[in-house]
Amino acid sequence: MWTKIKWGIRILLLVIVGLFLHYTLPQRDVVRITETSNRITQIGGNWIFYSIEDTGTGSETSTTRDIRFIDAAFADGDVMVYRNEDTGWFWPPYFKWDSATLQAEAANLKSTSAAPQWVAITHYGWRIPLFSAFPNAVSITPVEGPDVRLIPWVNIILLAFLAFVILMIRRMWLQFRERMVDPALADAGEAWDSVEARADAAKKEARGFFGRIGAWLNTWKAKR
Repeated sequence: MWTKIKWGIRILLLVIVGLFLHYTLPQRDVVRITETSNRITQIGGNWIFYSIEDTGTGSETSTTRDIRFIDAAFADGDVMVYRNEDTGWFWPPYFKWDSATLQAEAANLKSTSAAPQWVAITHYGWRIPLFSAFPNAVSITPVEGPDVRLIPWVNIILLAFLAFVILMIRRMWLQFRERMVDPALADAGEAWDSVEARADAAKKEARGFFGRIGAWLNTWKAKR
């Protein structure tokens, strides 16, 4: 039972970390920009999916905010809407301050399906219509076509570094457990075994003592 609980906790932590990384790490979509706009948007319980007050774009309480949006279309006809907000010095650490410039770049790269201009939009976050959540565009780069191959070098390097850190922490923990924890547990086990041995010896001695007293009393009973 305890083994199942431990594995359940491990799987839950793995899922949480995976979702966190998927939301935070940069992703790139090859799309065609169809429209750019500014829209008054109501921010309430979904504030977690938007920039925070210190970036100058709004507050974490229920409010309205003028937000830049970029509408785009994939090669297969699916559409996507990106928000364009500064991240400032806060999380995630993209240090984005140029949302106005990025909006101008997006407007300049608009195209039609008859004469498409394909671009790679780097973004983070998710599109969740239920919560009016939109991925935040970070940069826009023109590409040759919708089938261009993009290698996520940033994600590869960050994930490799994270794996290295985890392996180093695990190695340090194993060394610490081998040098400190295991000997301490062994000493505690030996001490407990010694206590149990002394307790057993005391019980035996007590039984012998009371047994001798009982035998002596029985001799007196026999004399009567």
